[in-house]
Amino acid sequence: MATSNLSLQSPIKSRRLRYDQVFGILLISPWLLGLILFKVLPILASFVISFTNFYMLEPGETQFIGLENYFRFFNDQRVTFLLFQTLSAAISTIPMQLIASIFLAAFLASPRLKGKTLMRTLFFIPSVIPSIAILFMWFGFLDPTTGWLNRLILEPLGLGGQGGIFAEGAFRFVFTISSLWSIGPGVLIMLGAIQSVSPEIDEAARVDGAGPVMRFFSITLPMISPAIFFSLIINLITIFGGVILLDRGTTFSGSNSPFDRYITTQMFEEFDLGYASALAWGFFVIVMIVVYFLFSTSRRWVYYPDRD
Repeated sequence: MATSNLSLQSPIKSRRLRYDQVFGILLISPWLLGLILFKVLPILASFVISFTNFYMLEPGETQFIGLENYFRFFNDQRVTFLLFQTLSAAISTIPMQLIASIFLAAFLASPRLKGKTLMRTLFFIPSVIPSIAILFMWFGFLDPTTGWLNRLILEPLGLGGQGGIFAEGAFRFVFTISSLWSIGPGVLIMLGAIQSVSPEIDEAARVDGAGPVMRFFSITLPMISPAIFFSLIINLITIFGGVILLDRGTTFSGSNSPFDRYITTQMFEEFDLGYASALAWGFFVIVMIVVYFLFSTSRRWVYYPDRD
């Protein structure tokens, strides 16, 4: 009798499982369709176009030219210069973003802080504002002729003129500072990592006489190193920026990445879509090499409890 009941339940469970699978696929089908149409197909199309001389004003004369665009990529002197500029922007911006995220998260994790929910919301809100809106806001604030900074602060101090804050060197400093505007997600990642540190470890260090600074640098930072590594990779890809052309381009030329601006120029000003696609794929490979290097060295400084 029991055997017959089990044999009846097995087909029912099997049908239920198939029903759940089909129903689940139907629920995510809009996302799958969007992924295929607006992500996968454009990426594959850009790879194919990179082997052609596709000129956007004369698409009918497109021809297959093999690796000519990639040879041009390696011989283009502007590529080397822009790669150096992009790496310089990453080196000057990412450490500041990580340091600010860590210390803001440590501040929000303090048990003495009141209104933590409100503070977390205030720090996160700027990150949901569109980047173009933020860029226009900063340009309006820093404009050398009509900006608030120039009219209210620099001119009264006698620091106006000569391009104001847009002068050489000053603009990069302002760009680095303005990058802190969108560290809200990084703060929440660090905050979650800090809150996951076992309080018993911190209490044991306190009993042994370790002060708050020593506990932070000797216990908290090593314990949250996986979160730091994750934020490092995300910030690196965001600063590089040029990879976004592989899945969604933008006609707005005010990108944060110098290399991305060059790709945009080739695509929307020179209308050389073939070379722009080769630039994007070449830059994608470079980014992947940098990411692989970081992953290969992470075992030396990232702490994973499961390895023990």
